[in-house]
Amino acid sequence: MTTRVLAALLSLAVAVSTHAQLKPDRLYYGINRPVPMQVSLPPAPEGKAWGDLHIDLYTPGNPEPIAVAPVEQGKIDLGALFPIMWGTTTPKVQYAQLVAGTEKVGPPVVLQPMVNPAAAMVYSESAKGPWFIDPKTLTPSFKPRDGQIAWVSYETRTYTGIRAYVDQHVVIETTLGEIEFRLNPEAAPNTVFNFRHLVEGGFYTDVIFHRIVPRLASGAPFVIQVGDPTGTGDGGPGYSIDLEPSTLPHDFGVISMARENEPNTNGSQVFVCLSREGTKALDGRYTAFGHAVRGSETIMALAAVPLVPDEPGQDPKNRPKDPPILQRARLVDAPPYGEAPPALTRPAEPPKSR
Repeated sequence: MTTRVLAALLSLAVAVSTHAQLKPDRLYYGINRPVPMQVSLPPAPEGKAWGDLHIDLYTPGNPEPIAVAPVEQGKIDLGALFPIMWGTTTPKVQYAQLVAGTEKVGPPVVLQPMVNPAAAMVYSESAKGPWFIDPKTLTPSFKPRDGQIAWVSYETRTYTGIRAYVDQHVVIETTLGEIEFRLNPEAAPNTVFNFRHLVEGGFYTDVIFHRIVPRLASGAPFVIQVGDPTGTGDGGPGYSIDLEPSTLPHDFGVISMARENEPNTNGSQVFVCLSREGTKALDGRYTAFGHAVRGSETIMALAAVPLVPDEPGQDPKNRPKDPPILQRARLVDAPPYGEAPPALTRPAEPPKSR
């Protein structure tokens, strides 16, 4: 890696976390060990004083904290403040939020438990086995769409510690406008972290939207897809991550991972859903990991881009004539816990002229 590239990455890493009011000292912490973090406060608004400081610990979806601990500015040990983090047999994502008096200050810190994941495979009851391609004949054991996703845990689900980072949204800048996504680590933690890593590293720079499916044959709006630097739909980041059993339903504005027929081939390609009606069949088969909170006009504009006409008798390619470009993606601090904007809903379409 060149000195200039390394310097750029380091400056980016600093830039995305300097506004955090509760900031982890590092990313990974072993179980039952200290979790050092820094507490800092911005200057109080004119004519106002900050109240007593405390940290609230939340489970996703719960508006009330499950635990509260008083703190002061400076260095703290979150593990000592909240031993409940280590005492569970079913660890799940939690959020630590700094509060001054009654006012939440800065973005929360995501506390992702590190637990051995289950492995996904495509399994067919009729074939009595998993989907695979014969290495000699290069023929599949059955059509992947005829199978179901099955989850297999080969090892004990060992809880080894937490990954801790400041919660951030992702803003993508396209030639047709911006879209802001709230990420959902409680639904798919490893997928969220992989996406953050690619965004922070500048992977999504000048990448075209290579596939746009405004509607299925049924008429239901489907998806827009991006994330391959080659623009062919075959490229990725040079590695794959496993499919995760996301709890987030596919719906308008939801961002999800594209993949090959083999389920554990997620990488950098993502799609944005255009409707619940068109994408509900993807639940459990693809990993949804975030939802748009700003930019419905941009999503609709991307979906309306003219496509290259399909050739008679050929499968549709869904290639844009003049592909829109994802110019840049960036991380921005999330609002305090519980104060994020609501998920977008699909705008009403104008009535058809007679």
